Amino acid sequence: MASATTIVLDLEPKTGWLSVPGRSFQFIKRWPIIPVVVLSVLVLGAIFADVIAPHDPIKQSLRDRNGPPVWLEGGTTKYLLGNDHVGRDILSRIIHGSRISLMVAGVGLASGLFIGSTLGLLAGWYGGIVDEIVTRIVDIWFALPFLLVALVVVIVFGQSVQTLMVVLAMSAWAAFVRNVRAEVLTLKERDYVALARVAGASTPRMLMVHIFPGVLNTMVVIATLSVGGLILTEATLSFLGAGIPAPTPAWGLMVAEGSDYLISAWWISIMPAGAIFLTVMSLNFLGDWLRDRLDPRLRQI
Repeated sequence: MASATTIVLDLEPKTGWLSVPGRSFQFIKRWPIIPVVVLSVLVLGAIFADVIAPHDPIKQSLRDRNGPPVWLEGGTTKYLLGNDHVGRDILSRIIHGSRISLMVAGVGLASGLFIGSTLGLLAGWYGGIVDEIVTRIVDIWFALPFLLVALVVVIVFGQSVQTLMVVLAMSAWAAFVRNVRAEVLTLKERDYVALARVAGASTPRMLMVHIFPGVLNTMVVIATLSVGGLILTEATLSFLGAGIPAPTPAWGLMVAEGSDYLISAWWISIMPAGAIFLTVMSLNFLGDWLRDRLDPRLRQI
């Protein structure tokens, strides 16, 4: 009886205030709170950029060029994140740049998702010569240097937002083909698909009703993870001068414009680079969480 009383007394502190941070940690670990908050701020900023941005993102003020952020000596509350090399407000350009990044990445991802998933479904379902042709096309595409192909496309068709969307769609489709094809090869051997075939279901019905729901989770996870890569690709192309044309506010273009001022005005490049980092990391964390939640083999209790 004495030992039992001792056990109760030893357990008593563990159920006190220490359980509060423990439960908070478990809640944050189980649900992607921080990535969702970051992405929500990004989406709201992109939607209401005209209202939230304190200044015109393309308005120049040479008097304020290379102005520091508010927390550095010489900074003012008028320009919280400072000014770039021609006096434009960096915070306003970052807010409007989120709209460009999300729009370009979203259109490119949607196009790549449709093309890649369609080819993956057809290759996995029909097999044979169709599977061989699609697989060889994907292998050839992965063997090509993408940046070189993107630069050639921009040189041929000109630098514009539309051209960049096409380039990003070219970058996104291949990842869907391989994963969707692998899922279809497994699903088409299931009993419920065989029963649907015996019942006389047409090929389009079997693909859309019986196969497509089974690969939807995989497509959602790949899409979430791909958005971060597309934003990085857009930033890279803009940095190389093959993406969004100036003076349109784009994160990659802002990093490129501040590369000559890293010593004297580092905030011109670091601030948009930080926005890229937070966005891509949040998307990657959200994609990992979706993969753990949607994949029965990885689902956590």
